[in-house]
Order: sequence, then C-alpha cells, then structure tokens
Amino acid sequence: MGINIIIIISLLPLFLLISILGGTHGVDNRYDFPSDFIFGSGTTAFQVEGAAKEDGRTPSIWDTFAQSGQQTEDIDVGCNQYHKYKEDVKLMADVGLDAYRFSISWSRLIPNGRGPLNPKGLEYYNNLINELLLHGIQPHVTLYNYDLPQALEDEYGGWISPKIVEDFSAYAEVCFREFGDRVLYWTTVNEPNVFVLGGYDLGFLPPERCSFPFGQYKSCSKGNSTTEPYLALHHSVLAHASAANLYKTKYKHGHIGISIYGISFAPSTNSKEDAHVAQIARQFLFDWVLRPLMVGDYSSMMKKIVGSKLPIFTKDEGNLVKGSYDFIGITYYGDLSCKYLPSNSSVEYRDVYADLQVQMRFLSRAEKSLTSAKSLKGVLEYLIQDFANPPIIIYENGFETERNSSLHDVPRVKYTMEHIQVVFDALRNGSNISGYFTWSFIDVYELLTGYETSYGLFYVDLDDPDRKRYPKLSAKWYSNFLKGKASTSLDFDPTTEELLFYS
Repeated sequence: MGINIIIIISLLPLFLLISILGGTHGVDNRYDFPSDFIFGSGTTAFQVEGAAKEDGRTPSIWDTFAQSGQQTEDIDVGCNQYHKYKEDVKLMADVGLDAYRFSISWSRLIPNGRGPLNPKGLEYYNNLINELLLHGIQPHVTLYNYDLPQALEDEYGGWISPKIVEDFSAYAEVCFREFGDRVLYWTTVNEPNVFVLGGYDLGFLPPERCSFPFGQYKSCSKGNSTTEPYLALHHSVLAHASAANLYKTKYKHGHIGISIYGISFAPSTNSKEDAHVAQIARQFLFDWVLRPLMVGDYSSMMKKIVGSKLPIFTKDEGNLVKGSYDFIGITYYGDLSCKYLPSNSSVEYRDVYADLQVQMRFLSRAEKSLTSAKSLKGVLEYLIQDFANPPIIIYENGFETERNSSLHDVPRVKYTMEHIQVVFDALRNGSNISGYFTWSFIDVYELLTGYETSYGLFYVDLDDPDRKRYPKLSAKWYSNFLKGKASTSLDFDPTTEELLFYS
C-alpha cells in the first residue's frame, strides 16, 4: 500500500476505514465465541526477558546463535521484561487478555541444564505467574523454544542425542513441581518441525548444524544434514512424550500438549508436479510430529520417503508416544511456496528437502496478506480430516511489519480480524479449537530478523533506557474486541495517525 494511500486512509472516519477493510464479516467481538474460549497473546523468554547475564542465567544455543554474526543487536537488556514484568502484566490486564503465553528459560532456571536450581530464576517465574493470576490472567507455559542450555549442546550435542530425553524430563518435572499448582496449560516443545529443519538441516537457526552442500546462509562446520534433522525430531517427540507421561501420572490437574508450525504450502506454478509436491510436503511436515502422537509410529509415507535414515520407535516408546497430548498447539503465519525439484542423489546423501524433492520459499508480506486467512482455513480443515479433529489452540498468529513503522498498524488489525473470523467459522464447522493467541504481545527479538521487524501489539522503544511500551492501533482494536465492544468502535483520532492511549 503506497504512502499516499496510507495518509488518505488515516484521515477517514474509522467506521469508513473498517468498511474499506471489509468489515467484521459476522464476528463483532469475543462474545460471539463460547464463554470458555481463550483469547490471549504471547512472547518467549529469550525474546523479551533480557537480563541475559544477570542473576545466574547461563547462555543458551540462541545466545550463541545471536552472537555468531548473523544478528548483532544487543540482547543483554532487550525488551527487559525480566525487570518490567509487572508493567507488562498491567498492560495485559488493560487490554483484557484471558491468557498470556510465555516460555521458561531452561538455562535461567537450571543453569547447567541439569542439577541445582537457580533461586533467582525460580523467584522470577514464581513472581511472573503470581502477577498474572493476581490480574486474572491464565499463564500458558512453554518449556522449550529454541533455547537449549549451551552446556548440554557442548556436552553431547543436545537434541541429536538420546540423552536429551532424560534431561528434558528432569527439567520438566522441576517446572511441574514448582509451578504446576498454578499453571494449567503446558506446552512441552515449540515448533519441532521447524527448529530441526533450520537448526540441523539448513543451519540458519540455532544450533546452526548442517553439512555441505545443504547449509543456507553459512558454511557448515559441524553437523549432518542427511540424518540429524530426523534424530532431533525423534528425540523431541520422545522428550515430549516422557514429560507428558510424567505430568499425567504424577502432577496432572491441567492440560499438556506440543506445539507445531502449521505450515501451509502453495504450489509455485500451476504444474501438476508443483501441486503434488506441495501436498506431499504438507502431509510430511504435519505427519512427522502428529502421526506418532496419534498412532505411536511414523506414517508409511514417511518411511517410504526417508528409508533407513528414519529412527525407529521401540514398542515401549510407541506406547509412550501414542496419545501423549491433551491438545495440539498451532503456530501459523501463512503459506510457503513449493516447487518440485527432482533429486538424483541416493537417499543416504539427501537432506529433508531432497527427500521431499521440494524447494521452498517464504512468501512476501504482500503475498501472505492475500492468502493467509484462506490458508489457515485449510490448515484447520486438514486437522479435522486427517487427524481426527484433535483439540487445538492457535498459540501464535501475527503480522510482520518493519519495527519502526507507524503505531497506526492498520494491516495488522485487518490481518487479525480476518484470522479471528476464520477461527470463528472453523468452530461453527466443528473444529475442536479452544483458543487464539496473537503473536506477539510486545515487539520482541525475532528469531530470523532480530529487531528489524516486529509483530507486537505494543511498540518497545529500544532507544529509551526504560524500554517504554506504546500501544499500537492493533492493541486498541484487540482490547475493544475482548471487552465486548463492536470491533468498529475504536477510540481513534481520524485527523492524525495517533491512538488515544489508555488513561
């Protein structure tokens, strides 16, 4: 959208603006949803806490990644939620969130990955959880989000070793024991079907493992792209199942699940080959995690494609994995484009993409804005049709902009409106969906772009030593939506690009 159009739109009365954006298409506010439907927003530990070297915290593989040259911004202070959590929780209450999804930094709670707890880390998470509950906000806790303690990576290779299952389970038990009396929603691992591709195949995510010629954006100094993605995913599923079993047998009075990247694929062309490979890629990247959870084993399609590189579940492991969830978390951001790319290599020398015979690329923001809501509808329908309609929560859904763009984030409002409408329609069509969370509550340190881009409802001024937060138009819209006001009744000055901030 050109700058002149943006200026013109900013001068229109808001009801006319909403009309141009397409209206609410039947959803006026959160009271159109069931009373127990959960609306929230989220962040993760590394992306908002800061205090990277304070109070006993040790480095994670994300610290190492951020300092490796790909991203050079200051992460020691960052958004500083470690010191500003009370202010942030007050903002959440002002907006009207039902729930806040956050992750625990394993290396803040247990600095060596195993062994003694860090009292300061324990105190921080207790304080955050208690503050949330004090304001009537449900804590939804993720145990792992790309930030394995570097100590465990150095010791045995982290997720590529079966040793990770025992260490993750011990860490999870600490969390269940210390926080489980107040936390009713637990996610074990976030996006395993993405972090194994970026971290162990192409090497552009932590811990940056890959092998020639598969590395992307970097030379490969360690790793094996043909085998390690499958090992890391296998151990992620086993670690999840072990922790879930522990929770269900010893601690349970809430819900536990795993969160996957809800990938939707669009063929690059109208060719039959591209259409076919898009279908296979979607099935593969959902099956990789969900099929073992449903039946205790990988699908026959995966076994055929991957061959002997695919790890095997023992009978006991299969029984442990099968049914090891109360819900499936979905993170969703839009389509990837797929192109058929035949591989002549033998299966032993193929990475995941060569196994699938696919080339993928992220769609541009403009392309996503045209297809994203429709594609989310397809993902939700696919879960009903192919996975027996499991209980799901959309834990991440958001729109990317440049970080220093206007607080008047009309495209994000439009995006959120459209996707909430898709969720509403899915509910009416029988989807077993119980929650929707925007990404992100405040602007955070993004995995791929650092502080260059943002998804937040609140802007964080990183040039201000106090890291002051400023609400965007999307924060005001979401607040009105959650408080039961008509979604067209935003408090907005039509003669400026400024919001009327909270009093």
